[in-house]
This record gives sequence, structure tokens and C-alpha cells, in this order.
Amino acid sequence: MAETTPDSWDDDKPSNTTECSGSDLSDLAAGLNLNVHAKPFVPNINAPAFVPSFLPPTASTPPGETTVSEGGDGDSEGTDNTEVKQDEPVATPTEDTDDSATGPGSWDQADESTPSSEPTSELDSARGSPQDESPPEFPLSNGSSAVKVKKKVAEVEEIPKEHVNVVFIGHVDAGKSTIGGHIMYLTGMVDKRTLEKYEREAKEKNRETWYLSWALDTNQEERDKGKTVEVGRAFFETESKHFTILDAPGHKSFVPNMIGGAAQSDLAVLVISARKGEFETGFEKGGQTREHAMLAKTAGVRHLVLLINKMDDPTVEWSEERFEECKEKLTPFLKKLGFNPKKDIFYIPVSGLTGANLRTVVDESVCPWYRGPAFIPYIDGLPAINRKADGPIRLPVSDKYKDMGTVVMGKLESGTITKGASLVMMPNKVSVEILQLFSDDDEKNITYAGENIKIRLKGIEDEDISKGFVVCDAQNICHASRVFDAQVVILEYKSIICPGYSAVMHCHTCIEEVQLKQIICLIDKKTGDKSKKRPRFIKQDQVAIARFEAAGAICLETFKDFPQMGRFTLRDEGKTIAIGKILKLTE
Repeated sequence: MAETTPDSWDDDKPSNTTECSGSDLSDLAAGLNLNVHAKPFVPNINAPAFVPSFLPPTASTPPGETTVSEGGDGDSEGTDNTEVKQDEPVATPTEDTDDSATGPGSWDQADESTPSSEPTSELDSARGSPQDESPPEFPLSNGSSAVKVKKKVAEVEEIPKEHVNVVFIGHVDAGKSTIGGHIMYLTGMVDKRTLEKYEREAKEKNRETWYLSWALDTNQEERDKGKTVEVGRAFFETESKHFTILDAPGHKSFVPNMIGGAAQSDLAVLVISARKGEFETGFEKGGQTREHAMLAKTAGVRHLVLLINKMDDPTVEWSEERFEECKEKLTPFLKKLGFNPKKDIFYIPVSGLTGANLRTVVDESVCPWYRGPAFIPYIDGLPAINRKADGPIRLPVSDKYKDMGTVVMGKLESGTITKGASLVMMPNKVSVEILQLFSDDDEKNITYAGENIKIRLKGIEDEDISKGFVVCDAQNICHASRVFDAQVVILEYKSIICPGYSAVMHCHTCIEEVQLKQIICLIDKKTGDKSKKRPRFIKQDQVAIARFEAAGAICLETFKDFPQMGRFTLRDEGKTIAIGKILKLTE
């Protein structure tokens, strides 16, 4: 049989095909699925493109004629030395792609086509070495080039979208979880069947309007009481961005959890209830609207979207006057906190229960006075956030648990983490290895700054990790200090504060008790001048530089070097009493 095999499939002489004996040709056809009876068909090069129903053509097709594959466009006219690659899911040898590639991705980058492994080996033995042909009209390769091309396509597809972490804050019962749940439904992250199940269960408990919030409030206690306790997590995507929802609790008892959520966010959404009486309760002294807005600013949030919710309520009925009333009261307060009303704040009237103005603008017949953007298109169009992808690795741990090893969660503030990397857990100074990386439950090989991730670690037990520990690069570890100097602003405190005073400090995800050791100087708010005489106490509305001491070493950075780990909040007796920034680490 080898004697009758032609030297080249490109031979111009049609007699080469007829020299094979009938039995040999039948054996060859049986082994290679070639149609030996195709010889009588001679395609007309001036005819429209022909799509054969059989597999790739036999040697009887003379060079210079066009062969169009089943996967072709069907509009290629026959031209000399032009062949169109067959895009078949079946494992068959395919023809070389010259100018018009028809597969998924840019297959024209490869010099050779993508044959399957089994027919390739048989055809190689039957026709001799294909490498000698130049240019090859029916090339066969060992698959290496095809693997490279597919790998390139995969890499192009894996270009990550920009990650934006959105925290929903506001007074209790403002509708934060309901809005988050409805956004997940509108973006396809929760299917209709699941929501119908939640609705039935909520109806059984006489809580029909709570069902949307159950998409984020997964804890049974949260569902029974209708109050978020822990920071809920979910995500949704648009064409250009990947959003992580952080649903913060609104109750004043769970403000520490809210601070942890705000510390991981890039954008804050302050949800305000427009219902008569509810807005006033949340905004007056002691309400969480004021405290949450201030804590978000302290956590480093630069842009604030205010959703005036419950506009469909019978006491509001999409009233423009009520919307403007809320706006007029909120704007001066937010300006005082440091937000620029023209650049940093945007108001949108919405209804979390009906979904109005969340994804699409509400109908003009319902709300004729608001013609601005809906919520999701607005946050999708915000400018990109500047990330430190090439900076030192900093991952403050927000939570940890045991699951086939030690798993820690947090927002990657800076740097890039790859699977298999060797890092250091501070302040323990324990070397750890990254076994697996997850970004919103999808396993990844690499994660970038700004992503909320989970990492499975090797070399440390979960009992040895606490909230506020930081995963760092071994070559550039973060500072761990016990004593530090900071500039603080006393926001609310009835009495005076003297050295020896203790409070709970919230810095990034760390919660630690600190003691005021000494007051170094007071700072004049208007001029910025420092007092020459060392003060004996600080009182409300004063700015001071003071030295604080913690019981043990905690992961800190100066505000100048790394703002995310250099700003903090002091709380005492369930109230936020001061905010500050770290100026110097002493020991």
C-alpha cells in the first residue's frame, strides 16, 4: 500500500490517484474517511462557492481550485491557491487557513491549521512528511501551534473588567437590602424562580415586602427580624465593569460591621427613605444617616450616590417637593463632611420594591420631573478608579474560616496576587503559600488590586488569624506597630478627653482598643497653626496631635504612605467620637 501512495497530495497529475488498486484505495478510505469517488466532480472556479456535505476533499482536487468548508461564509469566490478552513466540532483533519479564517478567534495567526490527533497520525503515515511541503496546501501538525492559538484567545477573553466595590449604607429600614436584591434580579444574578420562592416564604410570615432583601440577607435571624446584621456580599456585571455589592447593616448596634464594609468599598450608596417620618428619624441627631455618611467619608469613599427610596409610597407618590426637601437638608450636611456637592454627590429618586429608576429611567407618566440617568447606568459611567496594581501586596483580612484548609477574605488594596505565590501574614510574620484564589466564587490564577477575593492558604491555621491581619509581599512587608502619633478630630464627646482615656479604634478591617498616652499639641482649624504649649486635655470640635498605644502590635501604615491603612475611627459607648489619620509609627 505504501508503494502506491502518492509522493504529494499536490501532484498535478490526476493519474496519481488512479494508480492505486481498488482494494488499497478502499482500505485507505476506510481508515481515513476519504471519499474516493469524488474524482469525477471537477468544480467550476467561476461558479458560486460550493459547500460539500462530505468531510475534507480527496487528492483529486487539483491545486488552484477553491475548496469551501461547511463552516465557511459561503460568499468566497474561487481564486487561485485560496482555501477556507473547515470549522467542525468533529475531530477531522482540516485545510490550511490562508486569508479567510472561519473559526472562533483569529486562527489566521497560525501557520498551520488545527487537525485532530487521531486522523492526523494515520494520514501522516499514509502520505509521508507534511513538513517538506512549501507552501502546504493540506498541512498537518502535531497540535502544538493550535494549542498556542487557543491559549492566546483564552488570554484575550480573560482581560478583567474593572472591579468596583459598592457599599449600601443608611438608616435602618431605608431599603438597602431590597434595592440590592432587586439589582441582582434585574442583572440576572437571581432568577425569577428563586424570588418566587422567597416571596411565598415571606408571605407565610406576613412579610410580603421583605422577599427581595432575602437575596442578600441569607441568615435566618436576619430574615426573621428584617434587619441586616453582617455585611452581605453579592456581585453583578455590566458590559464594562464588575460590581461587588456590600450590604451594610443600618442598625446602630452593628455599626462596627458597617465600618468593616465601608473600609472595603470604592463607592458608597446612601439610601434615604422618602416616607414621611422615616427620613426625619434617620437624619435627626442619633439617626444612622448622619453617622453612616461621616463613616463612609472617613473610610476613604470619595463619591457618594444618594438614592431617595420609597418614592412610590402613598405618603410620597413621586412628589418632586419631597425629593427637593430631602436634597436641601442633606446637601449642607454632606458639604460639611468634605464632599463636593457638584462633583462628589448625585441624587436619584428610586423605588427599591418596584425597581423604578434602578436599571431603566422611570416612565414619564409616573415621574415627569426627573429625566436623569438610572442608577446602574450612572455608576457604570463613572470614571475609572486609579489602582496600585504594581504596588506592594496589601490584603487586610476581613474574615476567615476553615474549608479544606485556611481561607481568608478581603479586598486587595494594592498589588497583584498569583496562584502559588509565597507571601507573609503580618503581624505574625508567618510565611504562607497561596493554594487557590477566588474572585466572587470564580477560581482565578491571578487577581488584581481592587478585587474582593478569597484565598486558600497553606502554612497557617485559622486560629492564628484575626480580623485586621494583613497578607503582604515577603520583600515589602507592612509595618506592625504598637505606638503611633496621629492627628484626631473630636466629633462628639460630652466631657473632656485626657491622657489615659481608652477607646476602640477601627482602622481598615482591624478593631483594636487603644489608649491615649499623651496630647502633643492642638491645631487651629482655621490657620493650621500648632499650639506651643502642650495641652492637658481635648474637647469636642478640637483638632489635636496625640500619641496612642495599643495592647499589641497591629498592622498600620502612615496616611502619607498608604491612605487605606492610615485612617481610623475612634468609638466609645456605641458612638463615633473621633476620626483621625496616622502621622508617624514610633514602635
